Amino acid sequence: MRARRRFHIEAIMSGLTPDTPVPSGVVVHAKSRVLELQYASGESYRLPFELLRVYSPSAEVQGHGPGQETLQTGKRHVTITMIEGVGNYAIQPTFSDGHSTGIYSWDLLYDLARRQDELWRAYLDKLAKAGVDRDAPMAPPGAAHGHRH
Repeated sequence: MRARRRFHIEAIMSGLTPDTPVPSGVVVHAKSRVLELQYASGESYRLPFELLRVYSPSAEVQGHGPGQETLQTGKRHVTITMIEGVGNYAIQPTFSDGHSTGIYSWDLLYDLARRQDELWRAYLDKLAKAGVDRDAPMAPPGAAHGHRH
């Protein structure tokens, strides 16, 4: 009973609902650099590591409020070196660039999976607006992305 109560508290804190799809399988495909999410319903999604990295839910990437996001660049070849479970509600991957502070809840992963085409377009649009190449190295913290001459 204690484990069930703990999950319930963690689930409420993470924003999960009883309807949140929980993967029945999570597979890291290192060569193709995708995370596969398998569901009991038969649904299966393949999330590129780059997409996971640029949409990390961490404060380092998302900031602490609207408009404080840090545009991520140079993540095309990032890999996942380790994944840890967080309670019964999330995973926390460690990426090859050292980023390890994003906690990906099951509902976030499902949303990223279902909206990945839209999210890719939004990411590429942000890069274009900022005048930054997708493969450019990350600017140092506090530096603005801009055009290179």
